Amino acid sequence: MSVQLTWLRTFVTVYRLGSFTKAAHKLGISQPAVTHQIRNLEQEMGRSLFDRLPNGAQPTSAADGLLREVQGPVDALGHAIERCLGREVVDRPLYVGGPVELTTTRLVPAVSDLVAEGLQLRFRFGLADGLLDDLATGELDLVLSTIRPRARGISATPLVDEEFVLLASPELADQVSREGLATEGPAAIASIPLISYAESLPIIRRYWRTVFDTVPVMTPAVVIPDLRGVLAAVKSSAGISILPTYLCAEELATGAVVPLLRPEVPPINTFYLAVRQGELSHPQLALLHGHLLMKGQLWT
Repeated sequence: MSVQLTWLRTFVTVYRLGSFTKAAHKLGISQPAVTHQIRNLEQEMGRSLFDRLPNGAQPTSAADGLLREVQGPVDALGHAIERCLGREVVDRPLYVGGPVELTTTRLVPAVSDLVAEGLQLRFRFGLADGLLDDLATGELDLVLSTIRPRARGISATPLVDEEFVLLASPELADQVSREGLATEGPAAIASIPLISYAESLPIIRRYWRTVFDTVPVMTPAVVIPDLRGVLAAVKSSAGISILPTYLCAEELATGAVVPLLRPEVPPINTFYLAVRQGELSHPQLALLHGHLLMKGQLWT
């Protein structure tokens, strides 16, 4: 038995709606047909995709992984078929929120092809808590969140992990003993100015706790509430800082900045695509959501 496209389409629909009954209604088929297709897919994969509950279907971790792989292609194919049949509908703009750095450097370039095909987008930048509040109230359709949403009525799919690195310019790096940093920890860099995203040292605090097993107690020399500005300060030898590798990949490749430490297990943070439950039945939002899951696998 080979996996059929209809099974994957049914799987994506059940995942989004959280119900076999709602998926059957959405697809225009019987509930037993939905159950049969999901069971066939589970048999082919050798694992359970949904836990059947009295009030719906709860995706398993296997379903989360499968969704990340197939949702984008399934939606893209459905979108292409609708266009070929002349059923394209001019829709309202989608309102998307996220952190300014990842949104501008990764998300916007990733959706340029959808924009060329007619998708309308409106972006809003901010911190995760505020953006998720706006999502819950309907002001936003999708949020690229740095935290896993916990509010009822919001569903989230892991998109990509960002990895953090302790950076300096080559000039400042020459002043640091790498062996001393590995053995002494933060004391080895105590005399070098620290550049931070915020006074509370949020990214630095995570790195210090994970790598050095301690809490940072220093006061930053410079605070820049934009990671791109932090990177510029590091490149100009104003000080050292912690940055996500996706933001400084080019600078690392060219040697404009260098890592001061390479821990065996570098600190990471997961980004999530958050939407209101049931809203992925909206064709344009589903297309954007699936497209980002597909493109997110290429981000570093």
